[in-house]
Amino acid sequence: MSSESQTEKEIYSKYHLKKVINASGRMTILGVSTPRAEVVDTVSHGLNEYFEIKDLVDKTGQYIAKLLNVENAVVVSCASAGIAQAVAGLIVKDDRDLLFNLHSSAKWVAREIIVPKGHNVNFGAPIGTMVALGGGIVVEAGYANECKPEHIESLINSDTAAILYVKSHHCVQKSMLSVAQAVTVAKKYNIPLIVDAAAEEDLQTYYQQGADLVIYSGAKAIEGPTSGLVIGRHQTIEWLKLQSQGIGRPMKVGKEGILGLTKAIELYINDPKQETGQEMVAKMTPFIEKLNSINGLSAKVVWDGAGRDIARAEISFDAKVIGKTALEMIDLMKQGEIAVYFREYKANEGKVDADVRSVTAEQLDIVYNKIIKIIQGVK
Repeated sequence: MSSESQTEKEIYSKYHLKKVINASGRMTILGVSTPRAEVVDTVSHGLNEYFEIKDLVDKTGQYIAKLLNVENAVVVSCASAGIAQAVAGLIVKDDRDLLFNLHSSAKWVAREIIVPKGHNVNFGAPIGTMVALGGGIVVEAGYANECKPEHIESLINSDTAAILYVKSHHCVQKSMLSVAQAVTVAKKYNIPLIVDAAAEEDLQTYYQQGADLVIYSGAKAIEGPTSGLVIGRHQTIEWLKLQSQGIGRPMKVGKEGILGLTKAIELYINDPKQETGQEMVAKMTPFIEKLNSINGLSAKVVWDGAGRDIARAEISFDAKVIGKTALEMIDLMKQGEIAVYFREYKANEGKVDADVRSVTAEQLDIVYNKIIKIIQGVK
């Protein structure tokens, strides 16, 4: 038996862990993604070397900035840490008293962060909590189902530190101003704009549109190690980097994460090898056809609600026919030796989505057979 397979066996047996089929997508609760071998090698090398960390942060940031044709960049521990440190950076700037006493300083400073109401979401933790960690105060603009430029404009005052725009499938999509419109408002009033684009695949568009800071997850579309990326204007990134002496200290990213994400970005830009939406459709078509042959089930292709080139299989469960609701099916699919995770956002409508980006054709057969056994009552 190879050392790799022996290690794999030991991990599952030693800690009594289930194997997981991840049909939910690049989700933090499942470990997000699986980096390429080149990234793993870079992480391993980084773990076994010493560096001047500030120099490593600065030099890798410069390298990433050149790759992406942006002014400045920095690797952080994750996208949510990026939000907190971005907010803190724009509040503190280079004020040392505020840097060391962000939440306790009696000094007046602009702290309000304007967020479209439909963007103040829980992505696994609340956006508002990340803003508060960064010393900010959330001010909601517009309504849950509508936010226009004038809704944001009406809230701008001397206490406004920044505008935060969250580009995510978690957010309300309809009747929301675009990033470009948010940029126009930000430039008009000389207010910085932060774009949280954690799961987005395009690493340049929002910066090119005029955002001051753009935040990405390093482990989602980029498929790096657990990490985050913040790109932006030179000065705003430098302010964010100062937070390593403040709230950023407990959020620090290791040398291996910095080097691993830098390598992953290089591969992502120069050798994407990303599965296209149409390739996803081709992979899951046999799976969908088999599901549609089951009485009480129906399946079809649906496309990502946030506009990314991601196709998924939407599976509808007729509880009256199969005797189980979508919520019950979700729970049962997680049980047993192999846990299957779907996207659960439509469960209250009797539906789940299967994201096949991290699923092989063979694993889709396992998923299908598990669904059959559950419906038939076979253990």
